[in-house]
Amino acid sequence: MEIIAAKYYAVLKGRKKGMFSSWAECEKQVKGYPGAKFKSFTNKAEADDWLANAGQEKLSHTQSKRKKVPLTKTAGIQFWTDGGSRNHGNKKGQHVKKNDPAAWAFCVVKDGKKYTASGGEYGSTNNRMEVMALVKALKFLGRQGWQDEEILAILDSKYVLDAITKNWLTGWKKRGWVTAGGKPVANQELWQEMTNLLPYFSKLDFQWTKGHARNAGNILVDKLLNETMDQM
Repeated sequence: MEIIAAKYYAVLKGRKKGMFSSWAECEKQVKGYPGAKFKSFTNKAEADDWLANAGQEKLSHTQSKRKKVPLTKTAGIQFWTDGGSRNHGNKKGQHVKKNDPAAWAFCVVKDGKKYTASGGEYGSTNNRMEVMALVKALKFLGRQGWQDEEILAILDSKYVLDAITKNWLTGWKKRGWVTAGGKPVANQELWQEMTNLLPYFSKLDFQWTKGHARNAGNILVDKLLNETMDQM
């Protein structure tokens, strides 16, 4: 199953609920809509089933901004990832220095049990760490044999989410890992690894959360990666 190249777009929460055959139609319903909930499929029957059943379960875990999102849910798997970099002495927008610490972290919750990991390297960007965090999490899930479970990935990085949910990855790969503007794709080796990993996950869904807000999982992974950078 090619998760990132679906033909059917199911909108559970948006300006208009239903199924759409193109991203352009789906985007009109969800872009800028508070708490929009949608998912892409390669099979119409699966899209119908998600709208009728699975989507309702996922929606129940979408909390209001005033509520703290719990680390666990009654079924399936949730995981959070995060990446960060400390640009010591740099001005905003400048490149990181070779001795600037950077780190990634993930937290996976299954059946009430929490699994965490974090690592770091010097001279890396925040975006690189965000991508690496997701790659590391997917590899962990695969090693556990959980790739066919219902999984919800909660990220605060729109850089990572847009690349996957808006099919940027597909375009980059078709163009030989060059952006629409003709520039080499940054963090290319990690994105290539991502394209190899994603097809193994048959029930993987993505959700955005505001970073460092009231999401317990996001706060935890941010804490873990900062502890890693403190130790570097």
